[in-house]
Amino acid sequence: MAQPIAVGHDPGHERLRPVVLGIDARRPCDAVTGFAFEAALRRGAPLHAVHAWRLPAPAGPSLPVAPPEEDRGAWEDEEVQLLADALRPWREKCPRVRVYEDVRLQSPPTALVHASDTAGLVVVGRGGATLGPTLMAVLGHARCPVTVVPH
Repeated sequence: MAQPIAVGHDPGHERLRPVVLGIDARRPCDAVTGFAFEAALRRGAPLHAVHAWRLPAPAGPSLPVAPPEEDRGAWEDEEVQLLADALRPWREKCPRVRVYEDVRLQSPPTALVHASDTAGLVVVGRGGATLGPTLMAVLGHARCPVTVVPH
């Protein structure tokens, strides 16, 4: 198995800043999530789990008006539940890690780069042989070190 790759620097003062986990709650990856929890535990830092999502296709830009607020709320509630379910086993394995669950109606690159503003480390996964657009954006624009965990 390939080893995680860290990009950036890690001055000592960043150790108390949160570890940001970029997680697709619909397809969570144990290797990436486990690495982020371990990094937060080693640093004594909180874990900021970021799950970005988009409105379902029928509610996207092709509609002449925005979807009703109750529909948007229901979709967001579903995303919040997906994230909670994905993190539950890791919270049980690592109860000393404080976790902040963050569900954002944004693209993954935008959500993760924004979260990097206050982070000490961003942890993302790479599932294929090439770097995808999300990973390229995070590596190019994150304001803290980034660790890429292959899976």
